[in-house]
Amino acid sequence: MNSADKYDEYIEMLLGDVLEVYGYDFTGYSRASLRRRIVRLYELDSFVSFAEFRYKIRTEPSYFKRFLEEITINVTEMFRDPSFYKTLRTDILPRLGTYPFIRIWIAGCSTGEEAYSVAIFLKELNLLQKSLIYATDINSAVVENASQAMIPLSKIKLYTENYIDAGGNQEFSDYYTANYSLGKLQDELRAKIIFSTHNLVTDNSFNEFQLILCRNVIIYFDRQLQMKVFELFDGSLAEFGYLALGTKETLDFSTISKKYERHSSEKIWRKIH
Repeated sequence: MNSADKYDEYIEMLLGDVLEVYGYDFTGYSRASLRRRIVRLYELDSFVSFAEFRYKIRTEPSYFKRFLEEITINVTEMFRDPSFYKTLRTDILPRLGTYPFIRIWIAGCSTGEEAYSVAIFLKELNLLQKSLIYATDINSAVVENASQAMIPLSKIKLYTENYIDAGGNQEFSDYYTANYSLGKLQDELRAKIIFSTHNLVTDNSFNEFQLILCRNVIIYFDRQLQMKVFELFDGSLAEFGYLALGTKETLDFSTISKKYERHSSEKIWRKIH
């Protein structure tokens, strides 16, 4: 297993196994980051051969779960990129207030911090009661974690600073109760979020939304898969709804770009056709 080519060949076979046995299609993911994470896990768990590694993934669902946790990206924080959340709070969410009911989809929700951040701002705008947030991720383990509504107290200082920078006007400490090393978020916030697994690659649209957030997920997909996911979002977004992407992601050059206009200096587009 010395040559990079050999690794690449084995990884293609492994991705074929994962698709065949579990129905997870990673073939459209960016190879560089995917390869790095797979090789890291292979070396971390000290396999004698790649054949043994493949066999364990194919035959042991519990180990496949570990594989899934390791190769999907789960980096998030509350009110990450405060300037984005400030735009959301002052501009986008108030516009959604004109709807009788607000549906928001957070795709690639990871451990849920983004969903709870949006819920907090909906509450501050008196919109939470008529809103429902669907928070989905391919990784069932992080979805389960997210549904617990717990945040690490070690990150509270960062989260509080982000919240203030994003335009929060209450005491952030009012939104959680401390419990040893964790903070338990308000039940009122949790009650308005539906957490579930959803695979952007293989699953279909499941509702019509006024706002879709998919930030820092698309960047890990190759061009063809990006286009497929954008089509899924387009089919899931109501007319005049909003689509928010990550700082390094864009709708420009996509097959749906002509139906959208860039709404702000942030990576937010509005569906106009």
